Order: sequence, then structure tokens, then C-alpha cells
Amino acid sequence: MSIAITGTMATAAPAAPSASDLKKQIDTASNQLEDITESYNKLNIDLKKTAADEKALEASIGPTKAKLLVAQGQVNTIASNAYMQGRIGPMSALLGSDPGGLVERLSYLDAISRANQRDIDDYTNTTATFDERKAELKTAEAKQAAQLKAMDARKKTIEANIKKLRAMRVQLYGSATETGQAGAAGPAPAISGKAGIAVDFAYEQANKPAYYGYGDSGPDKYDCSGLTMAAWAKAGKSLPHNAAAQYSATARISRSQLQAGDLVFYRSLGHVGLYVGGGMIIDASREGEPIKKRSIDIMTPYGYGRVR
Repeated sequence: MSIAITGTMATAAPAAPSASDLKKQIDTASNQLEDITESYNKLNIDLKKTAADEKALEASIGPTKAKLLVAQGQVNTIASNAYMQGRIGPMSALLGSDPGGLVERLSYLDAISRANQRDIDDYTNTTATFDERKAELKTAEAKQAAQLKAMDARKKTIEANIKKLRAMRVQLYGSATETGQAGAAGPAPAISGKAGIAVDFAYEQANKPAYYGYGDSGPDKYDCSGLTMAAWAKAGKSLPHNAAAQYSATARISRSQLQAGDLVFYRSLGHVGLYVGGGMIIDASREGEPIKKRSIDIMTPYGYGRVR
């Protein structure tokens, strides 16, 4: 006897991602957001430098213009004298009433002529260089403006990624952000000098319940390079707001030479943290997480830098 089986087969629902898989997705998204943030910081630095270079270039032409005005004044004086008294040259000098001053007069006229020509040549060369350099800066400025426009266009995507990241955090942790608790990093170690000031500042920020900032350097939100910049600014040292630029601005040291206050770089200069001693760093790590004190080996360090 056969039994007929009728009906529709149920389709199994896709398995929900495991906690570890979701954490990997969050970490990947966070790294991508941090890369975008650091690119944004670098672009801001480039734009400011271009503007400063343009201003310096405009100022540099001033002294040359002033020299040219003096030279033009001398030329005009000579022309006026030549018109009023007859052309001044070797022949008129020979016919002058003071034969004893002949050599002096010729030398004087020749010196004025050569000085005027030098000033005119200098101005011609300087303005040519000025125009060329100004064109280069305008090209750079246009390129950076285009990059900024593209960055603005990507901002909506970044914000969408942030929302997605927070939604994933809700799924994994039950809340959009990891709750921070001020003072959870413990007391700051007793360190003298400017490094001690920078480390104290980082401890004060550690575990603040603040979001990772988009190009922020405090006081409530920080990105990674914004935190290290603010910490060392408190100690009176200026660092650029970009991890790669901070790497260039610091002295290279080895891991064995690390001291509290040094910078530790990660992910091919995509991330930076402040070394606080005892194999620990304090860093602004990921969007939606508080600033943390954690192991220097959160990932393989790229390199180390000492603020000069």
C-alpha cells in the first residue's frame, strides 16, 4: 500500500549570524569608517597647507615689486635728465665741462644701468616663477576641492554605515553603544614631564561614554588621531590630525624603547593610540565605543613614534 504525501514543503529560515560573525562584521565596518575618517583628516590638512602656500606666495612677490619700483624710478629720472639736458652718454660726458669727473660720471651711469637691469631681470624671473607656482597651487586646490566634494558625497554612505553598525551593535549587545564609565581605566601612572601631561589627559578621557567622532578632536568625541593630538596639545606639543601625518611628525623608535606618551601605529597607519606603559595603550578605537585602555597587541603594531 502506498501513501500519497501532499502539501508544501516548508523552507528553512536562514540561520541568524553568530555573535562572533556579527562582531567580525562590526570590526570590519569600523575599520572602514576609520579609514574614511583618516582620509578626511588628511584632506583637511592638505587644503590648509595649500591655502597657506598661496598666501605665502602672494607675500613673497612684494619685496621684488618694491625693488622694481625703485629701479623704474631711477630709469625715469635718467630719462627725464636726458630729455632736459640732452642725452647722457659717453659723448655728452666727454663734452662736459669737468674733464676730471669723466671717469666717475661714466662709472656712475654704468652702475645705475646695470643695477636697474638686474632689478628688472630679477622681477621678470620672479614673476615667471610666481605665475608657474601659482598655477600649480590652483591646480592642487582644484583637485583637493574635487576630493572634498567626493568626500561630501560619500558622507551619506558613511552615515548609513554608522546606522547599520549601530543596528548590529543593538543585535549583539542590546544597545547601540558600549556603556563607558569614567575612571574605569584606573589612576594614571606618575610620569614626569610633558609625556606625563599627555598620559594624564588620555586617562581622563578613557571610558567616557562618547561616540567615535567623524574628524573630531574633543572634548566629547574623538577619532584616533584626534585623541593623540589633543593629549599632546595639552602638553604643549602640536601634532597633525591624521595618523599617517603623526607618524611622519614623530621620531622612529623600536618597541623596546617605548615609554609612556609614545604613539603606537596600526593598520598601515590607519590607526594610532597613546602608549601609557605596562604594555597598554589608550585609544579611540571604534564608532559607538568609548575610549579604552587596552593591550598594545590589539593588533600587530605597524610602528612606534616619539613626539619631539
